[in-house]
Amino acid sequence: MKKVARKPIPFELSVGEVAARSGVAVSTLHFYETKGLIRSNRNRGNQRRYPRSILRRVAVIKIAQRTGIPLAEIAEALSALPHDRPVAAEDWRSLSQNWQQGLNERIAVLTALRDQLEGCIGCGCLSMHDCPLRNPHDELAKAGPGARLIGP
Repeated sequence: MKKVARKPIPFELSVGEVAARSGVAVSTLHFYETKGLIRSNRNRGNQRRYPRSILRRVAVIKIAQRTGIPLAEIAEALSALPHDRPVAAEDWRSLSQNWQQGLNERIAVLTALRDQLEGCIGCGCLSMHDCPLRNPHDELAKAGPGARLIGP
């Protein structure tokens, strides 16, 4: 059986190559760049070129997004990391530990909401005055008359 030589990954990748290897759309990479999550260099033809280490950074961004972390938080966390090297295991440990508390808080809020939702469906009242989902503890009455919205 004949061995096929693998082509080495070039040091710099085009936006299309990054998109193909990371599974992220070109437009998403451009968006990440405008938000400061990733950086590119320009070649003589003014085309974007990314260091191959960008693949790991994009993977971190996608993982963080899947857990519900807002892009602003991801950008803030990544701003502490250098752009000239791949995200290392130690970097990931630090990022994930910092995000765990926020994730645990969101899980607690969503669990409470789920449990209240089950009760609401069970009672079927959908009262605008006493409903624990729409108007917990009649918060709307404290804000005065008229239309009011309750934050998360």
